Amino acid sequence: MTIQSTTVNALQIRAAAWKDASVIYSFLCELEEVSLNPTAFRAVFRHNLTNPAVHYLVAELKDSVVGFVSCHVQYLLHHCGKVGEIQELFVKPEYRNQQIGQKLVSALHTVATAEGLINLEVTSNQKRTDTIRFYERESFKRTHVKLVKPL
Repeated sequence: MTIQSTTVNALQIRAAAWKDASVIYSFLCELEEVSLNPTAFRAVFRHNLTNPAVHYLVAELKDSVVGFVSCHVQYLLHHCGKVGEIQELFVKPEYRNQQIGQKLVSALHTVATAEGLINLEVTSNQKRTDTIRFYERESFKRTHVKLVKPL
């Protein structure tokens, strides 16, 4: 599904495109606090841009991308339907506390509703307490514990 571009207070939310790869790469390196492999990143980004079960949205102010959200959709047996999971959400530090993250989540909610998703889910590292508070303000509920086994 394609989301229509909207402008609210000069902020435009639009579907991400290949031209956004470099800025999104820098966002995710900052978010993860690592230097991701740029070749592998671009391959995954290019692949996911063509996948209808992946939604990438960017927030743009004056032709500059200042935020990004990604959502992967899958059919889950235990939900008996489609569920979207936010994989990444990032707003440049100098643009935080201006409701850009909220507008990205709201735009994603619009996509999820149009696609008939049952839930939107998100997992956040427990050290990101501000991020967790943000999602709780956006009506996400703590219902699960995520366990990770490194391979």
